[in-house]
Amino acid sequence: MLSFIWSLIIGGIIGAIAGFILGKGTPAGIIGNIIFGFIGSWVGTSLFGNWGPVIGGFAFVPALIGAILTIAVYSFFFRRSEQH
Repeated sequence: MLSFIWSLIIGGIIGAIAGFILGKGTPAGIIGNIIFGFIGSWVGTSLFGNWGPVIGGFAFVPALIGAILTIAVYSFFFRRSEQH
């Protein structure tokens, strides 16, 4: 149970850092950060593999890159449709 909570915290931190780097907030605040952190981790490790420091079960560098890509793609498709 403690490892699950630790994974939620690290996923949220990864999502928050990715949003900060892009200068875009994630939808749904903390929950959105956790979701984008988890999805970004999956995308990043699928594309780039497991390298770099592993924190809370996440390979941090690929997870961060994946979260940045995920937020950028989300922002491109969904923020644009809100403007029209």
